[in-house]
Amino acid sequence: MTDDAVLALQRESESQHLSSTGLTGVLAAGFLAVAFAALLLPAHRPLSLVALGSAVAAYAVTSRVHVEFPGFVAIPTEAIFVVMWFVLPLPDVPLAVCAAMLVGALPDVLRHRMPPDRLALTIASCWYGLGPPLVLYLAGSHMPRWEDAPIYLAAIAAQFAFDFVPPFLTARSVVPVALRDELRSVAFVYGFDLVLAPLGLLAAFPAYRHPAALLLLMPMVLIVARLGLEREEKNDKVLELKNAYQGTTYLLGDMIEADDAYTGSHSRDVVELVLAVCERFDLDADGLRMAEFTALLHDVGKVRIPSEIINKPGPLDDEERALMNTHTILGQEMLERAGGLLGEVGPYVRSCHEHWDGNGYPDRLAGEDIPLVARIVCTCDAWSAMTTDRSYRRALSLEEAAAELRRCAGTQFDPQVVDALVAVLAV
Repeated sequence: MTDDAVLALQRESESQHLSSTGLTGVLAAGFLAVAFAALLLPAHRPLSLVALGSAVAAYAVTSRVHVEFPGFVAIPTEAIFVVMWFVLPLPDVPLAVCAAMLVGALPDVLRHRMPPDRLALTIASCWYGLGPPLVLYLAGSHMPRWEDAPIYLAAIAAQFAFDFVPPFLTARSVVPVALRDELRSVAFVYGFDLVLAPLGLLAAFPAYRHPAALLLLMPMVLIVARLGLEREEKNDKVLELKNAYQGTTYLLGDMIEADDAYTGSHSRDVVELVLAVCERFDLDADGLRMAEFTALLHDVGKVRIPSEIINKPGPLDDEERALMNTHTILGQEMLERAGGLLGEVGPYVRSCHEHWDGNGYPDRLAGEDIPLVARIVCTCDAWSAMTTDRSYRRALSLEEAAAELRRCAGTQFDPQVVDALVAVLAV
């Protein structure tokens, strides 16, 4: 999935109702039970209303600062959280964190930007607030000291452990998520927290005696908020541009479909196969974007081929075939005149009918001289064509089409692409 697709899905999920509240409800109730039970533990210092008010207010405001990245959203609360370890009684920290998160989410609920049932997810996500207080309580570390740095590192490690397990269990209850993939997705978030934690420790020294001093961190929060806003605006433009290109692409597809219903619907069917195969080759976001648009537009040049050839109810003669084979060149010319991202897609469209053994067209490229995206589209295109009824033949069965792919691997098709497609299709 491309970065912009991940970002769009990420934004959409934030405004949707929970698909299942079962495990989320259990995690939320479990957190509240443990957090309230922690209040029964003896505290090393009395609760200061100034400290509690300052900490909850600062944390709530900071929790509303989001920095968007594809696949995750960074929230700069870590520095405030570290200060809370030292200005509040340790047993009170988890509930204070939860209260601040709920206060921070309340404006979105009141403005109907966030369904109320997602508050359960907010509570369930507060398990990380138990880790550091537990480590510091057991270690007897109550005031900030540089010599206790190993304890603080252990506290942050406990925070990450408590933060990772509940969301992982929640995700696994819905879809089969691999542990390695989940660890990779949270690595950047935890790296963001590790950068901010030392700032929190620095602020903790004056805040230990004067809790309101934690508000000194707010200028840093404002800077991050500004950066987050600029990144959000940039992401808005990326999504708008992507939608514009995609809209143009579908418009071109509709033009093709007007002349040839098979070609139009066929191009859209090929997209899904192409993206699934690309995932197996670990293409980056740019590669996936090129693959998506190439799959959509690989036949766009056919709009300049006479309709009597496109729709001929039978095999083409040599002259007609030669004219048909120019559609990849015509497609490249059309896209390069459009410019921008569509212009970049042109060379891939040109190469979509090249063969692994060099007997394709129009340039008789061979092997890895053919762009990988074009090799993938070529193979998926052939599969879709073989398994679709045409005017001059009936579709092959899935088993027959898979056998044909394997037979032509190493001649018409890249053998590795054939293996990947067959694996995706599970035939």
